Amino acid sequence: MTPRNETTDIVSRRMVALDIDGTLLGRDGRVPTGTVAALDLARAAGHEVVLATGRSLVGLSPVATQLGLIDGFAVCSNGALTVRLDQAVASGYVIQRAQQFDPAPAVRRALDLAPGVRIGVEDVGWGWQVSEPFEPELLNGEQKHVPVVDLCRMPATRIALHAPGISQHVEDLAATGVTVTPGGQDWLDLTAPGTGKAPALERLRTQLGIGPAATVAVGDGHNDLGMLTWARRGVAMGQASDEVRQAADEVTGTIDQHGAITVLRSLLPRDIHTDALSPLAGQLAVAAHTSSGLMALRVWHEDRSEISRCDTWVLRDGVWVRHGPIPSATGATMRAIELAAAEAGLAFPRGDVGRRRAHWRSVHDGGGRTGFELPLHERLEALTSTAAHDFPH
Repeated sequence: MTPRNETTDIVSRRMVALDIDGTLLGRDGRVPTGTVAALDLARAAGHEVVLATGRSLVGLSPVATQLGLIDGFAVCSNGALTVRLDQAVASGYVIQRAQQFDPAPAVRRALDLAPGVRIGVEDVGWGWQVSEPFEPELLNGEQKHVPVVDLCRMPATRIALHAPGISQHVEDLAATGVTVTPGGQDWLDLTAPGTGKAPALERLRTQLGIGPAATVAVGDGHNDLGMLTWARRGVAMGQASDEVRQAADEVTGTIDQHGAITVLRSLLPRDIHTDALSPLAGQLAVAAHTSSGLMALRVWHEDRSEISRCDTWVLRDGVWVRHGPIPSATGATMRAIELAAAEAGLAFPRGDVGRRRAHWRSVHDGGGRTGFELPLHERLEALTSTAAHDFPH
């Protein structure tokens, strides 16, 4: 396809960090209508969407699935854990980095300051070891009641402290060497020194090769302050406190006003409209519009006819690189993709006889798995023979 000359910077690849509670998930535990569709379009445009939450890993996983984010990266436990989401793994994730610390000094100090404090030590991927049971809505996952002495023996990624007015002891607890993050007057989270959403996101940004200027963050809580100032474009949700709003570069609508969706849509090309297209066609149109050079669609199957994964790839400087996923293609068929591509105004090579169906080619993933590839062209005229020959077999 013909390279596009960008007139704005909104179609260049971004790393988009999104808080969960209050940003993507309402107080009622529901995802606002249109959120998943907006996330799908942003990812199809090539943006790296990263969930960044105070939730534990066991609390993150079901929400990530609900949001359709079954691959990519996530930061949880206020930055103590960075995971790669992977549907091919039984757990649905691979832990990439876990920052642990000795909980004993902070636990002892907490008991001195607030003798009746309830203490929870995160048990990664399962739940919590607790000194006393917490109300179920306060902690994600299972709980196991154990003696305090046992809580002090295990390396921790995160400790939760719950007691009336415990937030007044932030400085005293920080003096033990931990990072302290308030979660209201009666709640504190403790993590390893130097832990936070911002440091975790910065490491991930470097790993992904995304420039510092190409970062966006959206959140509404105290634990989002560092993330909002880290991002080149920090956006506070409309219901955020004054402190959070002042730390941000801009303020979007509340979650009820679909504030996060507004930000996600702002990352899409301004001159393309997907409302009249099916979700699959819309994602294909956005992918074609935000890529430059030749583009191909690659699909993979497991043990069934439906597609298990679909990505767009683009040719840059003679090398094929992954542009982004096409989420709505998962579970679809190759014929459905052909119809959606036509709906989006995209052309592709066809056979010479009969019904002239799409000409898919075999492609290998380097790990022994074979899939299929279909070159796509942004304009409706047929691919030239020269352009078609540039696609690998």
